[in-house]
Amino acid sequence: MDQTRVSSPDIPADLLIRIADDVFPLHKAVMVPNCGYIRKAVAAARGGATATVDLDLSALPGGADAFDKAARYCYGANFEISVRNAAALLCAAAFLDMQPTDGGLARRVEEFLAKVGLRTLPGAVAVLRSCEGLLPAAEEIGVAQRSADAIALRICNEVLFPTRSPPEWWTAELAALSPASFHKVITALRCRRAEPEVLVAAATAYAELLLAEVLAADGHAADHSGMHRALVESVVAVLPSTDDAPLPAAFLCRLLHVAVTIDASAKTCRDLELRVAAVLEQATAGDLLTVALDGAGERVQNVDTVRRIITAFVERDSAASSGGGANGRSRRASLSGAGALQQGGGGAMQTVAKTVDEVAAEIATEETLPISKFVGLAGAVPKEARATHDCLYRAVDIYLKAHPALEEMEREKVCSVMDPLKLSYQGRLHASQNKRLPLQAVLSALYYDQLKLRSGDEGGGGGGWDAYGNGVMRSSAAGSARKQAKEEASLARENEALRSELARMRAYVSGMQQSKGTSSRGKKGSWLRTLSRLNPFKAGIWAKDTSSIGDGKTGAMHSVKPKRRRFSIS
Repeated sequence: MDQTRVSSPDIPADLLIRIADDVFPLHKAVMVPNCGYIRKAVAAARGGATATVDLDLSALPGGADAFDKAARYCYGANFEISVRNAAALLCAAAFLDMQPTDGGLARRVEEFLAKVGLRTLPGAVAVLRSCEGLLPAAEEIGVAQRSADAIALRICNEVLFPTRSPPEWWTAELAALSPASFHKVITALRCRRAEPEVLVAAATAYAELLLAEVLAADGHAADHSGMHRALVESVVAVLPSTDDAPLPAAFLCRLLHVAVTIDASAKTCRDLELRVAAVLEQATAGDLLTVALDGAGERVQNVDTVRRIITAFVERDSAASSGGGANGRSRRASLSGAGALQQGGGGAMQTVAKTVDEVAAEIATEETLPISKFVGLAGAVPKEARATHDCLYRAVDIYLKAHPALEEMEREKVCSVMDPLKLSYQGRLHASQNKRLPLQAVLSALYYDQLKLRSGDEGGGGGGWDAYGNGVMRSSAAGSARKQAKEEASLARENEALRSELARMRAYVSGMQQSKGTSSRGKKGSWLRTLSRLNPFKAGIWAKDTSSIGDGKTGAMHSVKPKRRRFSIS
């Protein structure tokens, strides 16, 4: 290169390069030997070798800044290569076809990346971030993928051999990346078989840092809702899969709440619902309430979202228990720390059932909550998943107390989610005196206790058999047995009073029939229909099969014909 000739003011420029609003007056003698693209353009131009050639290179990756440094390289002038312009220089060199025998500009940039740019995590992040404005050129020449691989390598090394404090300082570095670039890093980490904890730490920290403004606004910033919506959707789309790294339930519930509040796409919301369902056994009642409440956190608004989460969990658990997804379920449980729950067989379902009952009790106080939504939420978990229905009975009682104007049929629909026969003794005792419950529920509880009382009386002695066939006593303490006997005797007297009241009512109906003749037949029929509805043993929502209730001696019981009774309102 003749540096004297290039720098001479006596030689006018015969090559004009236009990039947007910038114009570079250059010389063919310098640029043509170094740039294949310019050489072809000059050869195709008209006007001869001495004519000035005007080229528009606005499509050059990196723009005017990258071309300025490429031209300086051709002229032999000094220029700086940094982590912010290295990718742009590589893309510009590839675009201009700068491939001389010594490697040219691309070789110098590659040496910089190998020795400096990609040797540290912050440097690799800066290079990858600079590639975001150079797509698709940066992906075509491979610099974007190389940067992502370098970031993954530095993260794995930092996890194994920390160099700074706190140990997870590297998670904050990833917040500078766009969701697409972050997805490249997550993919590179998976290729390097990074531990699930690393993926979880990277994903949660990235989402919280990138969505800090959105999470703080909680959907109230209407003027930025479109921007927030696009940001949330893009972040959710690049989160690691549940199989690779199940994210914390609290984090997912908060993210789902924001997605629903800002009206994110149905695909995004459904993705988050399934992610929450996969780790629902880790969620607390407060986490699910975060989803159920509105943006202000004051009104119950998204009950259907919570119900879909529970339904997805039940379907997932049923599929796993049937053997279709046992292996995947076991792996996910081990990754999420829920293995202990799975070991016990149905432990996760019981945990979720208890959480659902707590959520139902919390939202039951909402005066505008329809019966269908309350029943849909509380009944989303199968009845058999609960060892007892005491917590569910508490939620039902709270709902009935908060909605005192319900009709009898409506109260029966609310109570249909629970089984009175699965209440504990104290629960049945409370239910038998609860005037808010429908009469059918009260009588079902009373009947069950009376049946147990009679079964115990006929058993005589309360003996039983242990696992080895040896005779043992049922009660562990005589004092507790006497207390139980007193309570059961009191319940028996109360049932006797109910039978007496029913007999008096029958006598009253009979007297009315005799005094009014045929005109009273309609009323008698009405009274008899009313009395028939008081029978809890007819087929209906409260009818229960009591054949499985064991006797004190042999495990079976004598058939006891149920009698009509009515709850005393005194």
